[in-house]
Amino acid sequence: MSTVQKEVDAPEDRAGQSIAGAASASDKPRTHPEAITDPSARTGFGSPAKASLNVGVIGNCAYSALVDERGRVVWSCLPRFDGDPVFNALLHTGEDASAWAIEIEDFASSRQWYEPNTAVLRTQLFDSAGQGIEITDLAPRFHSRSRYFRPLTMVRRVKPIKGTPRIRVTLMPRFQWGATAPTITRGSNHIRFVGPEFTLRLNTDASVSHILSHQPFVLSREYNFVLGADETLTDGIADTARHFEQETIAYWRTWSKRLAIPFEYQEAVIRAAITLKLSLYEDTGAIVAAMTTSIPEAPGSQRNWDYRYCWLRDAFFVVRALNSLSEVGTMEDYLRWLSNVVIGSRGEHIQPLYGIGLEGDLPESLVEGLSGYRGMGPVRVGNQAQEHFQHDVYGNIVLGAAQAFHDHRLLSRGGEAEFPYLEAVGEQAIRVYGTPDAGMWELRTRARVHTSSALMSWAACDRLAKIARTLGLAERAAYWHGHSSRMREEILAKSWCEERQAFAESFGGHELDASILLMVEVGLIDARDPRFVSTVEAMEKSLCDGPYMRRYEAADDFGKPETAFNICTFWRIDALAKIGRKAEARQIFETMLAARNPLGLLSEDTHPVTGEMWGNFPQTYSMVGIINAAVRLSAPWDSCI
Repeated sequence: MSTVQKEVDAPEDRAGQSIAGAASASDKPRTHPEAITDPSARTGFGSPAKASLNVGVIGNCAYSALVDERGRVVWSCLPRFDGDPVFNALLHTGEDASAWAIEIEDFASSRQWYEPNTAVLRTQLFDSAGQGIEITDLAPRFHSRSRYFRPLTMVRRVKPIKGTPRIRVTLMPRFQWGATAPTITRGSNHIRFVGPEFTLRLNTDASVSHILSHQPFVLSREYNFVLGADETLTDGIADTARHFEQETIAYWRTWSKRLAIPFEYQEAVIRAAITLKLSLYEDTGAIVAAMTTSIPEAPGSQRNWDYRYCWLRDAFFVVRALNSLSEVGTMEDYLRWLSNVVIGSRGEHIQPLYGIGLEGDLPESLVEGLSGYRGMGPVRVGNQAQEHFQHDVYGNIVLGAAQAFHDHRLLSRGGEAEFPYLEAVGEQAIRVYGTPDAGMWELRTRARVHTSSALMSWAACDRLAKIARTLGLAERAAYWHGHSSRMREEILAKSWCEERQAFAESFGGHELDASILLMVEVGLIDARDPRFVSTVEAMEKSLCDGPYMRRYEAADDFGKPETAFNICTFWRIDALAKIGRKAEARQIFETMLAARNPLGLLSEDTHPVTGEMWGNFPQTYSMVGIINAAVRLSAPWDSCI
């Protein structure tokens, strides 16, 4: 931990238009008003764009980077998702912000899109005379030498597409959360950025002198930039960049082609699936909740949390969504990570989240040197929620692993040897059932017997009974079925609030909580049950701002939530579809598709008034919601072909 951070103990309550394609929203160049009204932008190189979540993500299941709509790399952590942000401009507005910009002189407009069905990003920049350039950004990923090649390397290729524009390349990484500038050395075709813990090396066929001096130069041909480990390339710079691009495009197109997607909303689903895949840290199998830290849930709210870790709850939903598209490879990777958590717990308490390398200790601290997203600090590292008791975790573990015992496609299916480890998790679910906890929203100052936690204990027992039947273990099936039957009856009785005519967020409670919608999601109750229908209607009156849905109605440590939590809106969509209000569900889904950024990505929250995205980005929960809603609402393939 850097010396620029200090330990804190702050409160937290975390959760953590139907367009034809991701590119279609960007078919026309987007004019930037500030580039026209600011004189400096008319005569040279203006100020960088304001921090925004109109960014694209590139990655390769080892690291990721966020690229803004002007082709500026504003966020990237190395050597893994939860590492040091060597590019931190998303969270820092000062002159010492670290970024990698490829700018066009006299900037006027831009457009940005993904190469279809891939994680390769294209950005075009135009000047006021109509001259233009195209930047291609990618993180190499493809199969080579009987493994997936996923180096900690960022490839940027820039070429002129009209005229003879001038560009400026500004590469300014920093280390130790922005506190340390690198020592710079140079060679004939490379620049080394030497930090305290690791060194980055840029190999380029552009002028090293121009890059080091930030000197503008005419873009007369294509140039290539390969930033990664401090190693000499085995092939030429242009050949390497071209090869990495071609092979990475081929990998993602092949991966996307194998998805079992719904007939409608295909581009939205493919983009969501690729984004979820990019959230996998393949080295261990962990799945991060988001790739950023400290994007506020609402402007100026200080609800700024670090989501670059693996929540067992979020990971289950990711695995379930990808499984619904017949993409089971991510589940197999995740089960490697999950089995280490389960076996390492020895049947005792399991944390709601861990580091992507299985770290259990994630102390929360503040970074004093970074101003925060649009100046809205603090910037937090670590997450105190690792100290919580969140009893739904045991159900999420069993749900995440259950398919492995039933799916004959898997290379490593679950069997009788693995079942006792999962049963130990179920025993923990029984022990904690009906006892107070922090709940799935991770409230630090309030403990109750949360209905959602009890629900997941039931789900653990229910799925264990089904697994036991599949394995032919009749006695164990009866044991787990007995517990699930008892829990189900009690949950339905104790969470029902007669006054509200709804299931409440806690046993004997009165307040409403969107997590109750998971009762149908995991199968506790039929969607047409009058009690569930009336619960949905009650929630619409108290939790919804038009199409958007908040998490809960009770005030927390920071007051009442201001923004809508996207996954809750998607839970509502699913519930409406199941209870027969499918037309309304489709309308709300169209609203959520329109709420995405121009590249088809969602953050954690949407402001119900401004429609702006808030919260960490890209949020796996939200991208899961896109897939689930599309699968639920789409017309079947045989209706049109």
